[in-house]
Formats: sequence, C-alpha cells, structure tokens
Amino acid sequence: MRHRKGGSKLGRLTQHRWALFRNLLVALFRHERITTTEAKAKAVRGLAEQMITLAKRDTLHARRQVLTMVPDTKVVGQLFGTIAPRFGERNGGYTRIIKSGYRRGDAAPVVLLELVDRPDVPPDRGKAKGEKKEKAPGARGKKDKAAAASA
Repeated sequence: MRHRKGGSKLGRLTQHRWALFRNLLVALFRHERITTTEAKAKAVRGLAEQMITLAKRDTLHARRQVLTMVPDTKVVGQLFGTIAPRFGERNGGYTRIIKSGYRRGDAAPVVLLELVDRPDVPPDRGKAKGEKKEKAPGARGKKDKAAAASA
C-alpha cells in the first residue's frame, strides 16, 4: 500500500532531487518568480512555504534551519529581511502557480511559480513613473526608419 507516502521522485536519486529542490528555492527567493515544470513546482511549493514560515519567526534557530535548505546566505538574508515581513499577517498560501503552456522540446507543462505579494517591478530594475527610456546612440525609432527609407 502507498498510504501517506506523499511526494514525487521526479525520476531522480534522493541526493539529486534534494539538490534540485535547494536550487529551485534559491532561485525562487532570489527572483521571487521562476519558470519550471508543473511537477517540480508542485514538489517545491511546500518547502518554500515552510521556509517562509520559519523566516517569519526571525530567530537564530530558524535562520539555521532555513540555511540547511537554502545554502545561499545572501538569499537567506533577503528572505528574513524583506520577504518574511511582507507575509507577517498571512497564515499560509505564500506562493501561486500559474500555468503558462507547454515546453517546446518535450511538451512538458510549464508553470510560473511566484510569491503572492510580489511587487510588479523590482525596485533596482525599474525606472520611476514618467521617465522615458533613453535611446542608444545611433538607434532609430519607427518614424526615423520610415524617413530614412523614403529619403
């Protein structure tokens, strides 16, 4: 019988599977959104929720427990410093899975795994509202190309 034997093996050995989970967790907490297969996202979602719940405690013991699964100290600092305080009032459901089609090579279902209260644009990458993107020197817009073609 298979009672209470949850989790999928994902066609990998135990060490390989746990290494995969650690890498997915690091990427998820670093970028707050990752694209992966549906099976991997469902397998790592519970671990991500556990790590955020531990980070909400904000104790040394909790930090050490998170470091066993998320081996990147900068990402753990980000998890405890910015991500966990965002979910202070929430009791669970920190992640969401959005289906986004099928992978071209093997038709595996691909999903977006993201944190729920994620800001739309990370502050270091986006520009303030109203600022326009500067053109590179020598770059032409649509109107410039049409004018150059007619001349």
